[in-house]
Amino acid sequence: MRLIRSQSAGAMLLTMRINAITNWAYGVTVLLTGLSGAAFILSTDSAIKERQAVEQHLVLDTLGEELALGAEMRSDEARLFVMRGDERHLEAFHRAEEEERRREEATKTAPNFGASPGEIAALQEIVREAEALDRIEVAAIEAYQKGDRAGAQEKLFGAEHERLQTALLDTVARFRDLTNARTGTALNEAQERSDWYAAAAKTMLGITAALFLSVLYFILKRRVAMPLSRMSGIVTRLAEQDYAVEVPLDRRRDEIGEMNQAIHIFRENGIERDRLDAERRRDQQTKDLILQMMHRLQACQSQNELAEVVARFAPQIFPNLAGHLYVLNDSRTLLTRVGTWLDPKHSAPTFPSSACWGLRRGRPHVSNRGQSDIACQHLDDHGAVGLCVPLTAQGDTIGLLYFEEHSQEEFTVEASRLYLELIAENIGLAVANLQLREKLTNLAVRDALTGLLNRRCLDEALNRQPRGKALTCLMVDIDHFKRFNDEFGHDAGDVVMQYVAQIILDAVADAGNAYRFGGEEFTVLMPEAGEAAGHELAERLRTRIGTTPLSHRGRILGTVSVSVGIASAPDDGPVSTLLTRADAALIDAKNQGRNRSVSASGLSFDGGEVRRSLG
Repeated sequence: MRLIRSQSAGAMLLTMRINAITNWAYGVTVLLTGLSGAAFILSTDSAIKERQAVEQHLVLDTLGEELALGAEMRSDEARLFVMRGDERHLEAFHRAEEEERRREEATKTAPNFGASPGEIAALQEIVREAEALDRIEVAAIEAYQKGDRAGAQEKLFGAEHERLQTALLDTVARFRDLTNARTGTALNEAQERSDWYAAAAKTMLGITAALFLSVLYFILKRRVAMPLSRMSGIVTRLAEQDYAVEVPLDRRRDEIGEMNQAIHIFRENGIERDRLDAERRRDQQTKDLILQMMHRLQACQSQNELAEVVARFAPQIFPNLAGHLYVLNDSRTLLTRVGTWLDPKHSAPTFPSSACWGLRRGRPHVSNRGQSDIACQHLDDHGAVGLCVPLTAQGDTIGLLYFEEHSQEEFTVEASRLYLELIAENIGLAVANLQLREKLTNLAVRDALTGLLNRRCLDEALNRQPRGKALTCLMVDIDHFKRFNDEFGHDAGDVVMQYVAQIILDAVADAGNAYRFGGEEFTVLMPEAGEAAGHELAERLRTRIGTTPLSHRGRILGTVSVSVGIASAPDDGPVSTLLTRADAALIDAKNQGRNRSVSASGLSFDGGEVRRSLG
């Protein structure tokens, strides 16, 4: 009896010690599991903050860019109004002014998007500079409406306006640098916190698994020895994040069965976590590629460069989608392909804008997805699946991004909608900026009435002429031009000048460049050409201009004739006197009765007067 009692007491003591160990292990396991869950929650919260930082960056960056573009648009419309007097530019100026006020009100919400005091101060400075520009432009418009055109142009093209406009762009750049620095820091911090919490959670899960296995082995050695020996390798591989391991399903309702179920859940969670991590890495890589593409789009100098950037980055962002980049023509009626990637098969290189449902609807359109939607007319195969994303800037449609399947994977429009719209918006803004830059360049170097290069371009061309290279100059003057103005009005005179300028432009073609020298005089420069070639071109011009009678508003203007002076360099003189010699030959042609071509080589200069050479 004593032996039995002693054994019972020992067994009870052993049972109590095991229970104590189990309770301690259970408590520690619960604690570690709670900490692991908290770490996962904190990691998820860091990912949410990371996404919020990206969204704040996009909102603030877009706001700054819109403020700068709005100020430039108002300046452009004000300048066009004081230059042309067209009321539609004044109306466009007032509309742009209303839009600018709306944007300035939007700057007050910048603190809601996490803007720092420095960024808010930069936004306020942008608003102040935009208001200063607006005051100058309003004053210029009022001056123009009062008849002071020169004063209005002085205000709009003066140093103060240029200084304010430059200061505005610099402030926008500083604002964007501040936003990039802050959001970049926030992104890095959120990513580091997420990685740290994930590592902590994995470590605590590993500790929990090891403790769980130790307690089970110690308590139920004989009963669970074989299942544990089979599962130990599985748990080890799972701890090493090898989730490809197969876990046998044990349906027993005891501790082993519960452990088996827990391992199944752990593996599924690990697989899901790996999937989420891979998705997050892909998402981050996509964001990085989009940012790189945006930076390069902003630095493009031509439409060809922009198309090359899109064709290089689009396959990296969407590797399963081939595509085209289309741009609308000036009349907004025809789309022309300017870039392509991954060899799409089904969309035409050019097509009218009405052939695309995406452009009609003004939003992304998937053609024939599972035969459930109508296909765009620019697809050559009505069974093909295509995605059309309109490119817009400031509310105007300027082009189209087209995608089609490059592999057997289906479109993920909803998952990629944010990125598609972001890319389309930035490409649209970049195309619009290039088109605006091209228009401004043309305004700077082209004569508004005739479309020919202006006098400044002529002076620059002569200054750039290499020494020793042949160059022939034609000075063309319309004979009796005052008659057209006096008899038919200045509008008729403008028609005559435009007619002569177009014939000169067509006749010169690739042989040289045509310029408006001033008034009714035009200049043609022919590089690598001699005086004989210049004389031949002059005669061809006279013949073509003089053989077509003109009419204006139902009235016959009659035929137009021109006189041409021809000079060449360096055989007959230096480039520095080329215009003077050609002008002297033109004067001689006028003196001989007009409607003729005279070469400067047949003239001599004596005492500053031009006379025919006896030789």
